[in-house]
Parts: sequence; C-alpha cells; structure tokens
Amino acid sequence: MAVPDSAIVTRLRAAGCVFAEDEARLLIAAARTPAELDVMVGQRVAGLPLEQVLGWAEFCGLRITVTPGVFVPRRRTEFLVRQAAALARRGDVIVDLCCGAGAIGAALAAAVEGVEVYAADIDPAAVRCARQNLPADRVYQGDLYAPLPAVLRGRVAILAANVPYVPAREIELLPAEARAHEPRAALDGGADGLDVLRRVAIGAAAWLAPGGYLLSETSDRQAWMAEAVVTASGLAARVARSPDLDATVIIARRPSSG
Repeated sequence: MAVPDSAIVTRLRAAGCVFAEDEARLLIAAARTPAELDVMVGQRVAGLPLEQVLGWAEFCGLRITVTPGVFVPRRRTEFLVRQAAALARRGDVIVDLCCGAGAIGAALAAAVEGVEVYAADIDPAAVRCARQNLPADRVYQGDLYAPLPAVLRGRVAILAANVPYVPAREIELLPAEARAHEPRAALDGGADGLDVLRRVAIGAAAWLAPGGYLLSETSDRQAWMAEAVVTASGLAARVARSPDLDATVIIARRPSSG
C-alpha cells in the first residue's frame, strides 16, 4: 500500500486524529482531484467525522452511504446485527426503527436471504440517506411506528431499534465530532437514557408477530434497567454482551400466544 502524503498525515495528527495514516490513505483514495482532497482534509481537520467526509462507513462488510448531519453507524452495532441475523428466517419482515443511515436494515438484508426490510426515522436527513442504502419505497419518515404501513402490524419478526440511549446530562461528554456533527435526537435518550426505549417497548407487542423479537442496543450499566423496561411491556427479555466490541443488546421476545 502506498505511503500517504506526509503533509496530510501531519495535519491530521495535529487535529487529533489517532489513526492519521489510515485516514490519509482513505481520503487520498476517495478524492478525485487535488483540490477535492484539500477540501476533504480540511473538513476532517475541522472535526467532521471521517465517514461523513468520505461519504460512507464500513459496516458488516458493506459500504453504507453516510451524508453530513446523519448519525454514523458504530462498529459495536454489528453485534446487534449478528444477534438479529441469528434469529431471522427467510421471508421474515424486519423493521429498522430509528434507522439513521439504514445500516442495520441493509446489513440484515445482506445477511439473511429473502427478508422484507422496512425502515423509519424521524429525521428527514436520515431518511434521505437511508433511501440510498435501502429500497427507497420502504423507508418512511416519522416518529417511531407512526409512519409504518398498517399492514405490518402483528407481522414483524425482527424489530431492530437502535434508539438513542445517552443520558441527556452526558451528551457533553461525547467526542466533539459526535456532539457537533450528529443530530442530538440520535444521541439523547432523556434523563436516564431510556425515554425512547420506553416508547418503543410500549408499542412493540402490537407490531411484532407472535414469537417476534425486539432488539435494542444499550450500555452495559443501563442493561438491567433496559431489560426491566421491555419486560414491563409484556416481552420476555434477556441481555447479550460482546466484550470485544464493547456492545450490549437487549433481546426481547413477544410470547407465541396470549
């Protein structure tokens, strides 16, 4: 692999980019002209997330389109995808709720043959982006379940809800690039970080098929509270963890009957 331009590496390092050489290679490969490269390096130095500068994020082996102002898919969320893929079957209806760029839905569509994937997000910018990663006519804009087609009620086998779960008082502790360049609504989970999960859990049983699953990412320290939230909504819940990815996922199942 070619050695990246030392001047670019120096600029990136000075801006605090830990993996400056790797980032320089990616930026050089993405730029079509020297002028475009200079602009892209300037954006990164100014704090724009690398994925938004490049226009894509690597996620579950896919290149997911990521546009400015949209939540950047995290590698830890690949653990949620793996858990969901293990539960999904051909022909299942899958919903990517709070979809952001649609990374979870796109990854599940690639991992499980023959599934129907739908997605929704309240943020217009996220919806526009997700429509580049998923069939555009299956991505809806609105608050949680509200924009989903009524025909999906009671038919969803996998409901993947990567809800915001950072407590509001801790937003200021996040890396600057997240605070400044990702929508607060994609990060802020309310006072205890569980406000959106509560709303998702309350509506889940009506949308899930009998025996269907709700999967939602949370933090390890919130896991016991998140598990209690979904259990209170009549779902049987458990916690799955990946120390390697520092990932924690609540997996909840609607009873097969009753």
